[in-house]
Amino acid sequence: MGLALMGCQSQEPADNDQQSAEPEIKDVILATTTSTQDSGLLDVLEPMFEEQTGYNIKTVAVGTGQALSMGEKGEADVLLTHAMAAEKELVDSGAVVNYQLVMHNDFVIVGPPADPAGIKELATAKEALAKIAETGSVFVSRGDDSGTHKQELALWKDAGIEPAGDWYVETGSGMGKTLAVANEKEGYTLTDRATYLAHQQNLESEILLEGDAVLLNIYHVMQVNPEKFEKVNGPGAKAFVEFMIDPATQDVIKEFGVDQYGQPLFFPDAHTTVEELLGQ
Repeated sequence: MGLALMGCQSQEPADNDQQSAEPEIKDVILATTTSTQDSGLLDVLEPMFEEQTGYNIKTVAVGTGQALSMGEKGEADVLLTHAMAAEKELVDSGAVVNYQLVMHNDFVIVGPPADPAGIKELATAKEALAKIAETGSVFVSRGDDSGTHKQELALWKDAGIEPAGDWYVETGSGMGKTLAVANEKEGYTLTDRATYLAHQQNLESEILLEGDAVLLNIYHVMQVNPEKFEKVNGPGAKAFVEFMIDPATQDVIKEFGVDQYGQPLFFPDAHTTVEELLGQ
């Protein structure tokens, strides 16, 4: 499966004078994927941003598809999402600006320890999904047009399979809920590693497929274009983008999860490009 690649745009230096001044409009609406909230990362970053800038973050954690739709309609000020092909459409349309690479983690396929489809020894997501479909093993999909759901559908397409039937269950919910349903039904699901690790203590599901290059999960932050939507808080959105790519914030992202899980949940990528990240 090919990734729609976009390099990080040129960075602008943070305007410390602007950020230290009392903002005229304090509320900044952040539309983001549920994984950034379910993992606990936003619980750490939001207070930091508010303390440093004087803005108040109003987070709407939904699927990436819905978050991008909010940006397209001017219903949010800033977006933090992980679906590059869909993001590129908004950049090209002018709905968003200041598009910046922030971080990555990866997707994994988790499932019951008994592994009824026998995917644990396989090397690729394509092979794993084919075995799950072939054996009619339960697969639980988010089914919510999120970044994870978009990735899952792309993987099924790459495997030449249109998933349907009693074995294919859609929750229409976020990652945390979907992991719980998959665990209850002893089924498989695709999840970002961060959310899985954050919920692991409550699950019997194990990581059964990981490491395939197509499972890289890349996050970007972007401003909703204030020149296109007059109600957008442009200064607040710009401040949040600058905060996310600031070296100090990137260091926090780098260490997030290490104390609790023994490994970071995200890897900081600001001031690089997707091509460099993928070694291209």
